[in-house]
Order: sequence, then C-alpha cells, then structure tokens
Amino acid sequence: MSTTPPVLAAELASAWADIQRRHPELPDLAAPESLIGESSSACGAELSFERLLHEAVHGVAAARGVRDTSRAGRYHNRRFLAIAEEMGLEHADEPHPSSGFSLVSLTPEARKRYRTTAERLQRALRAHTAATRTDTASSFRGPAARHGSSGGGVRVKAVCDCGRNVRVVPSVLAQAPIMCGACGKQFRIPEVMAVG
Repeated sequence: MSTTPPVLAAELASAWADIQRRHPELPDLAAPESLIGESSSACGAELSFERLLHEAVHGVAAARGVRDTSRAGRYHNRRFLAIAEEMGLEHADEPHPSSGFSLVSLTPEARKRYRTTAERLQRALRAHTAATRTDTASSFRGPAARHGSSGGGVRVKAVCDCGRNVRVVPSVLAQAPIMCGACGKQFRIPEVMAVG
C-alpha cells in the first residue's frame, strides 16, 4: 500500500496526538502508512489502538535512548515493559520465550482514558478494511495460499476461555478450529478492542 486513505491517516494522527498529550516526549508520527501494512511490525499484531499505544512505547523508548528490544526487535525486555506500564499497558504473565513482554494489553484505566479515541480509530480501521477488501476468488495470492499454507502472514493472539493463548495466522484459524488441549474449547481471536 503506497498511501494511507485520508480518513484513516487523520484518525491515526489524531490518536497519536492524544497519546502525545499525555506523554509529551513521544516523537511525532512521521508515516502512518508504516503501521497499516500486514507485516509492518515485528510485534506481529494487527493495527488497533492498543497496537498504536504499543508502538508509542517504542517511540518513547527511542526518545529516551532506551534499548527496549533485542533479537532484531522481536524480544521486548523489561525496559519496554516499564515504559509500557507508564503508558497504560500491562503484561500479566511471565515473558514469552521468543517475544518477551510484547503481548501487552490496555489497563482498565487506559481503556477508559482513551475510549473515545479508540472508538474513532476502530471505526476508521473498519472502513479502511471494507474499502480495501478484494475478491480473493479472482485475485492471485501465490502458491502458499493455493496450497492452504498461511504464507507466513502476521500472527495474532488467539485466546481460550481457560486463559491459555497461542499466536496464529488468522487465515489458519479460519480454515478450522484450533482446540485447547487443557480444556477442549476453541481458541478465538478476541475483538480488536472491546470498549465498554
């Protein structure tokens, strides 16, 4: 994607500015389109307000000169987590062996604080997704898609009601349910952000 649709770009800029009001050391968002591509982040999560705040943590870390990741940006260390907690994100579990503390989520306080901003961004993202959806039956998607492979797409967190989670490419989960070995229920991809 070469350009970001004007409405989405404006909502991304507005959401980023809202974060900057609370965290003035956060640098300006130079290229909103870098957040939109499917594989634009080593963090491997689809774009949402929570992901935007995650990226803002990296921005604050850069402004402070803090090295918050290792392993080519995949492993998020305790310095990342400390800044994330300052900015309204939390990580309830032990670090993941390969991604560390990357799977942060909004605290209840941050969810409330950013509710209006998050809702506006989510509406713009839904409109963008609807506008860019293509007819996959007549589109060439490459050999991986033809053979049922995920094609190395971005993995997102799928959760089970018992509290376990896995990282999965959404198209793989769409092919057939993935069942939890602990409780027998299906893993599911939660709403991008259920504000409430």
